Amino acid sequence: MSPFDRANRTARASQETLEASAQVIARRLAILGEAMVDPARADHAELSRMGTEKVEAMAASTGALVDGTLALTRQTCQIAGREVAEGTAHVQRLSRADSLDQVAALQVRWGFDLWSRAVSDSLSLTQSLMTTQARALSPIRNAAVANAQRLKD
Repeated sequence: MSPFDRANRTARASQETLEASAQVIARRLAILGEAMVDPARADHAELSRMGTEKVEAMAASTGALVDGTLALTRQTCQIAGREVAEGTAHVQRLSRADSLDQVAALQVRWGFDLWSRAVSDSLSLTQSLMTTQARALSPIRNAAVANAQRLKD
């Protein structure tokens, strides 16, 4: 999936989360009001869910963020290691150049290759960031949407 498709999907999921959250908050405020009026008849199951499910969703979201951050760190370290090796190889090629024309040609080639890798790496990192964002949002969205469905009047 392209970064643009991922961004659109995540934006839709964010909108669904906001809409579902508004419905859940409104219904739960009513449940809280009912509980204050008549505590004995309160929906104690729903009242207890209000806290535990948030902790569960946030823990899952945090786990996704940690996993994504570790993956991004590995990816960034691989890029940095590759660039050190590329730079070392380039300097070695330059040291073997026989003429200024050859040095210039090597430098031009190095610049084009570096630019190409930078563009490719930025797209790859963007994809990884978007994936991490989507995975972190998912447990929160899923809980909000499920609650909105369950609490419909």
